[in-house]
Amino acid sequence: MGKGFYISKPLGFVLFGLGVGAVLTIFALSVVYSQEKRKNEVNARDGTRMVTTAAPHSTSAPSNEPWDKYRLPDTLLPEYYNVTLWPRLVPDEQGMYIFTGKSGVALTCVKETNLIIIHSNELNFTLTSEMHHAKLTGLGGTSAPVILKTWFQIQTQFMVILLKEKLQVGKSYWLYMEFRGELSDDLGGFYRSQYTENGVKKVVATTQMQPTDARNAFPCFDEPSMKSVFHLTLLHPPGTVALANGTENVTIDDQEVLQTRFEPTEKMSTYLLAFVISEFTNLRSPPEIRIWGRREAIESGQGDYALSVTFPILKYLENYYNTTYPLSKSDQVALPDFAAGAMENWGLVTYREQSLFYDPKVSSNEDKEWVVTVITHELAHMWFGNLVTMRWWNDLWLNEGFASYVSYLGADYAEPTWNIVSNIYIFKYYEYILPPASCQGAQNELSFSPEERSDGAATGSEGVWCRRSCFLSPNYLHEYAYSNTVYTDLWKKLQEVVDADSSIQLPASINEIMNRWILQMGFPVVTIDTRKGSISQQHFLIHPDAVVDKPSGYNYEWFVPITWMKSGSNMGQHWLLTKTASYEPMKTDTDWLLANLNVAGYYRVNYDPQNWERLLTQLTADHRVIPVLNRGQIIDDAFNLARAQIINITLALRTTKYLYEEKEYIPWESAIRNLEYFFLMFDRTEVYGPLQRKVKPLFDHFKVITSNWTRKPPRYMDQYNQINAVSMACKTGVKGCSELTRMWYRQWMKNPGSNLIPPNLKITVYCNAIAAGGVEEWDFGWQMFKNSTIAAEAEKLLYGLSCTKEPWLLNRYLEFTIEPNLVRKQDVTFAIVYISGNVIGQPLVWDFVRANWEHITKDYDDGSFLFGRLIQGITKKFSTEFDLQQLQRFKEDIAASSFSFGTQAIEQAIEQTKANIKWVSENKVQVMNWLIEQSA
Repeated sequence: MGKGFYISKPLGFVLFGLGVGAVLTIFALSVVYSQEKRKNEVNARDGTRMVTTAAPHSTSAPSNEPWDKYRLPDTLLPEYYNVTLWPRLVPDEQGMYIFTGKSGVALTCVKETNLIIIHSNELNFTLTSEMHHAKLTGLGGTSAPVILKTWFQIQTQFMVILLKEKLQVGKSYWLYMEFRGELSDDLGGFYRSQYTENGVKKVVATTQMQPTDARNAFPCFDEPSMKSVFHLTLLHPPGTVALANGTENVTIDDQEVLQTRFEPTEKMSTYLLAFVISEFTNLRSPPEIRIWGRREAIESGQGDYALSVTFPILKYLENYYNTTYPLSKSDQVALPDFAAGAMENWGLVTYREQSLFYDPKVSSNEDKEWVVTVITHELAHMWFGNLVTMRWWNDLWLNEGFASYVSYLGADYAEPTWNIVSNIYIFKYYEYILPPASCQGAQNELSFSPEERSDGAATGSEGVWCRRSCFLSPNYLHEYAYSNTVYTDLWKKLQEVVDADSSIQLPASINEIMNRWILQMGFPVVTIDTRKGSISQQHFLIHPDAVVDKPSGYNYEWFVPITWMKSGSNMGQHWLLTKTASYEPMKTDTDWLLANLNVAGYYRVNYDPQNWERLLTQLTADHRVIPVLNRGQIIDDAFNLARAQIINITLALRTTKYLYEEKEYIPWESAIRNLEYFFLMFDRTEVYGPLQRKVKPLFDHFKVITSNWTRKPPRYMDQYNQINAVSMACKTGVKGCSELTRMWYRQWMKNPGSNLIPPNLKITVYCNAIAAGGVEEWDFGWQMFKNSTIAAEAEKLLYGLSCTKEPWLLNRYLEFTIEPNLVRKQDVTFAIVYISGNVIGQPLVWDFVRANWEHITKDYDDGSFLFGRLIQGITKKFSTEFDLQQLQRFKEDIAASSFSFGTQAIEQAIEQTKANIKWVSENKVQVMNWLIEQSA
């Protein structure tokens, strides 16, 4: 999934040392969010034979019965489904939006059983004449056993069918059901979205099945390995169009309702199913590529860029995978309401509007880059993830990690002038790949219980790092096409590549190397002592007092490929295979030594004090001798090592001293991200003062090269760093910055139809101008937000509105967030987190969320995976005993209530708050002393 694959819990893997013509390093990060299922019980309706899914029979406590286990039994396999669905796009007499459906599934018995267990959640079934919820018949002349009874297990989301006799191995049966469900606005399963066009409300019926919500649309075997063929028919109102995974076969118009039948799908998993019914229009290009969305957006050209890059990306991926695109069409749909960034439904990819639409007059470089990388990510899944799928969610990185890796290669192909591979995505290594790892937050091994996977999902905002692209034998995709794999299948194919090329020399098998990276929590910090010529490794933990309670068969040791240079000369690669080792070439008392060249490895690097000093001296004397990526790495490693109490905090701060001479984006971005923790922990005025001297030269530099802010910087990466320059200059009070942003914003207020603010600087300008202004500036921003028909523009305003310094405006904004007519559900979490990032807004948000927790959880108990982000965002500044006491009290209040949603996120916030308290107590004095010295 795409950007909105929003991150909370990083998981990863690395592949090292496949040599020339193959991969040096692949690193993937998958993210896990916990999703809790909606437990609303729909009451039976009088006058119908519909019954609630509340169980007529269920065990009162978990047992060892198969229906009380979260995994399907291995007794049956689905072959194909026939599904007909009819969503009503207007509310019924009770004010509900509903859908009705008929579903049949052909089953093959692979082990004797007298039970049929199939997933179903929040569906009301029509009873048969025998008063059961389903009807069973035999196929191919087979007679079907009599159904004794049917019931539902709410906790495990199963329909259970008890048979009088056992099903016969090798025989096939047909299971038929009729049902209805609610077409709610919870952004999961079969749900509704809506928008206004020319003053008229339009309703869209759409889907989000991953990970476990296909069962909310129709009864099915809802696990990734239960692949099947789906025959789908959709009924929909005249004037609407129906889309699904397969190509439209025929649409029948009987005047009251249209009926669209689709070609059978390929054999696929339930979580990749999708269907959309809407009044959308499309752009198209051969061979059968279509971009769908709101008519106003399509006709204004917002889909043009997506259409222009889709075909080249598909051709690139065909060549890269050495496998033809497996489907007959490629539909991509921009939805007004969508929880994730995008979803790789096979043949019908769904997106947030800002992930598919781009307007060159309004959108920024980052918006355009986002669109092309997300499109490539989702299209990469058409092969890796959809054609070949992980067997169970604990191997999700087989989907998300590889798609993320390929997304940058495809984007680089589509936009070669950006140099996105060597510049942008490598830096994301530090944004996503090497997060500040605690014991809890750095678990690589995806070994979650079925309960967690039934109530939750893993999906991804992943960063991936690679130095060679041609690494994977195409036999992997060919051998496992239309089936499922585990990670060892990938190791097997990678080993075949190695074995076939005598030039590749590895210190161990792929299995031995890779298992150390995916079956152990976290990653190492490598320490190089140039005085002795020694190398050592240890498990990196951002909280040094964290207890590692998960044992490792590898004793938390990794096989680490170390690329390094000495005083500017590349010294090649050396493998660290043990806890400690001697390596004489690294011994020196005069030259500076730098490891992990161009950030090629998944580890942090520490040095002896003398080498740190030599590196700092080189940065001050001529920083350009050190590769730009490594200048960012030195800063990032130093700050994280300091937080882990491996080096002194003032050493980390000293890595930023040379920045007054630095003009490149990556080092500045690294410094700003790491200093953000200081901004959170200390009064901002204490930290910003010393930074002003470093920021002003950068601000002045961009003022010159942009001819007094009248044109874009010529280099692509400079356009990114210009954002840093203006943002930091305004934050630190550099003269002229606030005046500049207010001037641009005032010009827009005078002429709302002509926004001349540079698109790349809009988010900075909106924030700073609204912060410096009052109610007039805020109300104008709010009106522009409500009027915006471009999702990327609305997102910038959503953030800018959070920057006001007026408490009453922030409180009003918070109240707006829980009004769905004012702020879309998909945006609520972001708006609240943005407000909490405001020093004035943070305590207001904390009070607001606690006061409205029951309302929020009721509204979002569909399992929106953004609540981890919500709690993290609200509490990230907590650093006092009082903050900790409030968090603990909140945890107790939730435990005493019936709304336990978000408890894991609160537990993590408590642990982070304890760490913040400890860090401030140990570091504040020396940090403040250092800052005072720098200000003198």
